[in-house]
Amino acid sequence: MPIQLPESLETLLLPLLIAVPLAIVVWLISTRRGDALNEDAAPQPVPPPPPPAPRLPVLVVDDSAVVRAKLIRLLQTEGHEVEAAGDGLQAMDALARRRFGVLITDLEMPNMDGFELIATVQGSRETEDLPILAITGHDELHARVHQVQGVYGLFKKPWNDRELLKRVETLLQLGRRPVEAP
Repeated sequence: MPIQLPESLETLLLPLLIAVPLAIVVWLISTRRGDALNEDAAPQPVPPPPPPAPRLPVLVVDDSAVVRAKLIRLLQTEGHEVEAAGDGLQAMDALARRRFGVLITDLEMPNMDGFELIATVQGSRETEDLPILAITGHDELHARVHQVQGVYGLFKKPWNDRELLKRVETLLQLGRRPVEAP
């Protein structure tokens, strides 16, 4: 003899008797379909990130050995390769030998001052895009350097180390260009 359930209980159990098995069937189908998709598709290897572009060295030009030493030490502690020159003529020799990422130059030097160096660098096809930072200890040179195009910063001696380092790093980052594959 079949079990007789009260009518209120029947109305509750009937949807459950339909919904639960249906949910189980849907779950089984979706699980198996996902397995089949995963078996067909070979796992795609994740390519390694590209190596960082090599950092170009910084060229420091100042006739003061003390200032050169301070700048070299400051930049090297931040991981920069640095080459130094005592005047604009030595800087031009260095620029003829290798490529640099940033040029930091004093404005007042013997033989070839910073203004002449900047003009020569900007006038050469090989170095015209080289970012230049100027440093000076003379207030009257501030006004003159603002008339020079292509100088990405002017720092008065004594400069703020953090500000100078941030500017150098920014210029080096902007100057990095991805190497295109042949």
